[in-house]
Amino acid sequence: MPAPKALKNLKIPGVEPPKRSCNDPNCPWHGHLRVRGVILEGVVEKYRAKGTAVIRRDYIYYVKKYKRYERRSSKIKAHVPPCIDVKEGDVVVIGETRPIAKTVKFVVLGVKKSAAGGE
Repeated sequence: MPAPKALKNLKIPGVEPPKRSCNDPNCPWHGHLRVRGVILEGVVEKYRAKGTAVIRRDYIYYVKKYKRYERRSSKIKAHVPPCIDVKEGDVVVIGETRPIAKTVKFVVLGVKKSAAGGE
């Protein structure tokens, strides 16, 4: 099955389409899932549930009262297609999509940096 038109021309810095193919309908590369909205980067904190990973996103927040910055983080649950191999500690790129489950509203688009230091 060819990739959807929306992602054929999608250029995300540091992310290439997966070399393996899959038949998951919720895969943005080989299925019918459209990516719209924000594209974020984060670290895989947990990958235990089948097809779902917990991504930790660190960011800086400015506190007006104290005129200083503080580090904050949020945890986002994302669907992992079978054609993308992720491990805990990998830096991944995720994209917003329609709700796949009650708490899953993002999908992993690719691995930017492997935990082992490969890519």
